[in-house]
Amino acid sequence: MSTLGEKGNPIPQGRYVPASRFGNLIYTAGMTPRNNGVLIQTGKVMTAEPLASYKAAVRQAVENALVAAKNTLSEQDRMEQILSLTVYINAEETFQAHASLADYASEYLYEELGDKGIGSRAAIGVASLPGNAPVEVQLIAAFSSEK
Repeated sequence: MSTLGEKGNPIPQGRYVPASRFGNLIYTAGMTPRNNGVLIQTGKVMTAEPLASYKAAVRQAVENALVAAKNTLSEQDRMEQILSLTVYINAEETFQAHASLADYASEYLYEELGDKGIGSRAAIGVASLPGNAPVEVQLIAAFSSEK
C-alpha cells in the first residue's frame, strides 16, 4: 500500500499513533492524502474544479486510514464493520458538495470491505487542514477475535 512506512503503517506527521484499539474498536488518527509521507495534492477544494480532480486525494486519505486500522489487527482478528467515517474537507467558502466528495471515500471502503465498509458518515467543511491538505479522513471500526 502506497503510504506505508517501514513497519507498514502510515507515517505519522507528529507525536501520535496511526490507529489505536480499545475493546473491540479501532480509532484511526486523521489521515491526509500522503504517499510515503508526502501529500499527493494540496490546496483548498474549489467549487469551480470538477469533483473528480480530488478523487485520488480522497481515496489516498481513506486508504491510509484503512491500512492504519488493519495494521492494529493480529492474525486471529477480523474487521467486522466500519462504524463511522468522517471526511474533513479544506473547502473554499462557497463549496457545497461535501457529501459527494465523501462518496469517493465510501466507494473505496465498499470496494475493499463490501457492506462492512459502509457505516455512518459525516462530511465536514473546514477552514484549513495540516499541510494545506485538501481532505483528511478518520475512521472508527469494529473487529472481532477468534480465540
